[in-house]
Amino acid sequence: MRDILWIALACLLTVSNVATADAKDGRARKVKLPAYGRSTAYTAQTVSVRTGCFSPRLEGILAHIAMKIGQRPLVTSGHRPRAYRRGSLHRLCQAADIRVPGVSESRIIAAARTAPGIGGIGRYCNGIVHVDTGPRRQWVHCGRGKGGLLALKRRSARRA
Repeated sequence: MRDILWIALACLLTVSNVATADAKDGRARKVKLPAYGRSTAYTAQTVSVRTGCFSPRLEGILAHIAMKIGQRPLVTSGHRPRAYRRGSLHRLCQAADIRVPGVSESRIIAAARTAPGIGGIGRYCNGIVHVDTGPRRQWVHCGRGKGGLLALKRRSARRA
C-alpha cells in the first residue's frame, strides 16, 4: 500500500514540474476545459436536462441573463428531440426553459428582453420562463384549465 502511495506522489510531482516548466518559458498555455464544464452561464436542473447542443447565441442569452440578475439561471428544459409541437425550437436545441430560485419572473423577463439575439420570451404560471433564438415574440401560458393564451387576449381586450 505504501508503494502505491509513493508512486502516486511521484506522478503528481512530475506532472506539477512539467506544468511549471511550460509556464516559465513565457508562452501562454492553452487549457482545454472538460466537456461537462463547457458553460458556467447556467446550471442544468438535473443530469437528464440536455444542454450540450446549445448554440453560442442561446448560451450568450443565458449568460446575459446571469450577468443582469447576478445568479446563474437553472435550465429546467433544454433540447427535447421529441417535443410535442413540430415547430418547437426545443427540438432544434435553440430554446431553454429557465428559472432562477428567489428571483421573480418579471425580473428574469426584464433581463431577457435586453439580451442580444433574444427571440421568444414566454412565461408559464409555474414560474418558468422560456427563452429562444427564434423570431421576436412574447406570450403567457397558464394551461388549458386557466384559459391559456386566450385568457391573455380576453384581458387585454377588456382593458382597451
